[in-house]
Amino acid sequence: MNVLFSCRRIASTALLMQALVACSPVAPWERGVLAKPQMAVQPHPEVDAVNAHVYGSREAAAGSGSAGGGGCGCY
Repeated sequence: MNVLFSCRRIASTALLMQALVACSPVAPWERGVLAKPQMAVQPHPEVDAVNAHVYGSREAAAGSGSAGGGGCGCY
């Protein structure tokens, strides 16, 4: 019984320490250094905009973006 209590205590202490390590404050001027471009929702917004434009231009319906397409199939 005593060994089981000791194991639970060690495990709970390890989990608590792990949770506390993850919570560290970051100053606003340090956020730009820590931010990685590949972590963004859209890492390459320019490429996504061009792809959306090309898809919208080739689509016969007015569905993909904010503007309607011509549907000619040209690149």
